[in-house]
Amino acid sequence: MSPTRRTLIRTALTAGAAVPLLSACVTGGGGGDDPAAGNTGTKSADNPLGVKADAPLEVVIFKGGYGDDYAKHAEALYSQKYAGAKIDHKGLQKVGVALQPRFVANTPPDVVDNTGADRLDIATLVGAKQVSDLTALLDAPAFDDPSKKVRDTLLPGVVEDGTFDKVPRTLNFTYTVWGLWYSKKLFAAKGWAYPKTWDDMLALCATIKAAGIAPWTYQGKYPEYINDPLLSMAAKTGGLALVKAVDNLEPDAWKAPGLVSAAEAFAELAAKGYIMSGSEALSHTEAQAAWCQGKAAFIPCGSWLESEQKGVTPDGFDMVMGAVPSRTTADQLKQTAVQAASSESFLVPAKAKNPAGGMEYLRILFSKQSAKAFAQSAGTLPAVAGATDGLTLSSGLSSVRDAVTAAGPETFTYRFRTWYAPLAKAVDDATGELVNKRITAAQWSDRIQKAADGIAKDSSVQKYTR
Repeated sequence: MSPTRRTLIRTALTAGAAVPLLSACVTGGGGGDDPAAGNTGTKSADNPLGVKADAPLEVVIFKGGYGDDYAKHAEALYSQKYAGAKIDHKGLQKVGVALQPRFVANTPPDVVDNTGADRLDIATLVGAKQVSDLTALLDAPAFDDPSKKVRDTLLPGVVEDGTFDKVPRTLNFTYTVWGLWYSKKLFAAKGWAYPKTWDDMLALCATIKAAGIAPWTYQGKYPEYINDPLLSMAAKTGGLALVKAVDNLEPDAWKAPGLVSAAEAFAELAAKGYIMSGSEALSHTEAQAAWCQGKAAFIPCGSWLESEQKGVTPDGFDMVMGAVPSRTTADQLKQTAVQAASSESFLVPAKAKNPAGGMEYLRILFSKQSAKAFAQSAGTLPAVAGATDGLTLSSGLSSVRDAVTAAGPETFTYRFRTWYAPLAKAVDDATGELVNKRITAAQWSDRIQKAADGIAKDSSVQKYTR
């Protein structure tokens, strides 16, 4: 995954898409007639959303790295249940470019996978009342387990990720987890145990360095990657209150003990020479290749790493991901807590001709059987709990699944990166300086706090809260 696509995972959570909507959409566009008139059926236990059995359904899917076969699989299940419904499937690269004129004209499809660099600006869509409230879908019985509501089958944070002003507007289909990666084969051969505390990490790093291997490397040209374990450590120390204070631009949030302590930990990692020399100059592919070649023991990354490294990973390398070690025994969150977020964002347009069908399609897509088929084909964790049960998984995906299971309700994600791009850059720049021994943890904290205060005082910047 390139840094550009990596950023899409972050921006899937909120505003900031590449294709803005024209003013006609904001003001409502053409006529006020109900486009769904005549396209609703009778609600029942078997048809909880009131789908009209023969109403046509138009599905638009972002055909990116995951392809669109998984979407067609769900369409086949839809057709089995509603044999009279003609499905118009479109797999597109530039979703926003293709659909912007249709939203302006109030003739959108029935369900949209609003993903990719050219996706529609979801904040503008929501503000223009162009996106359906998905509460009815979330409260409907799950497609393959009617004893549960759809919302109760999703992994932690998925509903929140698609919520705007307390109303669920999008539903994200994939689940990304961030952690520290290592070779299970290497660790077994050396007799090394994955460290659960930062003291254990530093002790292990000394052992690794003595063995002639660099303990860490990272994607130096993109210091966002090494931000993730630093910020994860801070979240474990300070809990969700720290995460929310950062995102809400609260005064002195970046001077919280948890953040300063985490910065001190990474400053110590660098000071002891535990980061591979020259890492700062490496791109993500170069750093990850060096790691796969055994030049470094640990690398920070999200759960896409295994699929991204398929072409260069040696046979038997057995890469696995571990949760970031705890800083102290007094941390607010357990060591098993992980930073995680959902992406691949689906919505049902408010002006769709068949919104009930659009929601029913999502009820089927977010079923365990559809999600399982996706996990098998894409090698990626879906946002549906238990979707990988019974599957034979690769070492990486298996470790990601196990990390999510171990975390339980203790998953978290920061929103400032997608809400305030200048602040994200300030954090990246400061962390790059920190791990290359050019500033101290206190200076790191001061620099970022100054940037956050500037954004908080700037009336031209739209503010978000959580």
